[in-house]
Amino acid sequence: MIRDENDIAAALVALEAADPRLGPVIARAGTVPLRRSAGGLGGLCATIVAQQVSRASADAIFARLSAAVDLSDHRALLAATDETLVAAGLSRAKQRTLRAIAAAVADGRLDLAGLAQAEAGAAIGEMTAVHGIGPWTAECHLLFAHGHPDVFPAGDLALQIAVAHGLGLAERPKEKALRREAERWAPHRAVAARLFWAYYHAITNRDAAPAGGSVISSSRNGGKPAARAVAATRKASQSLGDGTR
Repeated sequence: MIRDENDIAAALVALEAADPRLGPVIARAGTVPLRRSAGGLGGLCATIVAQQVSRASADAIFARLSAAVDLSDHRALLAATDETLVAAGLSRAKQRTLRAIAAAVADGRLDLAGLAQAEAGAAIGEMTAVHGIGPWTAECHLLFAHGHPDVFPAGDLALQIAVAHGLGLAERPKEKALRREAERWAPHRAVAARLFWAYYHAITNRDAAPAGGSVISSSRNGGKPAARAVAATRKASQSLGDGTR
C-alpha cells in the first residue's frame, strides 16, 4: 500500500532500476505528489465528479455537492432531487452514475469498505459492474483512495501524452498499448502513474491528476522532488547495507 512519501521514494528507486528510461522522467518531474484521497462513498463520488473535467471544475462541483448532500449516507444520495444534483453542476450521466452507486451500496452489490482489502482485479470488477463506472474510475479510486500500489489507469489521456513524451515514443499510445508498456513497471504501477502525472505537469504546467474533491494528502508543495527523493532513498539503503545509521 502507498501510505506516504517514503513509499513513493522507494518505488521510484525500484522503477528506475527496472526501467532506466525513467531516469530522465524522474529528473524532470519534480515532486511526485502522494495525493491520497478519502475512501468510502464520498471518495468514489469525488472520482466520478472528476471524470472529464478540470481539477478546478471537479473541486467546485464536489464542494457544492457535498454541501447539499450527505455523501457518507447512500440513502441521502438516493433521496437527492434532480434539482439538487443539477444545481451542484452534475451532468445527467453523472447523476445516473451516483444514483447507481448508492443503489448498489444499498442492496449490497458494492462493498465500499471491502475494496481496500480486495485484490485489484476483483475490486475493479466489483466497481465496473455498477452502471457508469469504467476501468479508469475504478483504477483511480483504488490508486488514490486505497493506496493500491499496482494499478495504472492506462485510459488516462494525460498519462498517454506524458509516457509518449517522456519515453520518446513515435506516437501517443492508446489504452491497450500503454497497459502493455506499464507491465514492466509492476508491482509499482501506481507510483509510475503518479510519476507521469507529475511529468505531465512539468512539461505542460497543467495539473491533470484526477484525484479531486476529497484530497486528504498531497506532497505537491511539501515533498521532495522525485530525483532528490530517489537519491535520499538510495543513500539510506546503502547506509543500512553498510551497517551504519
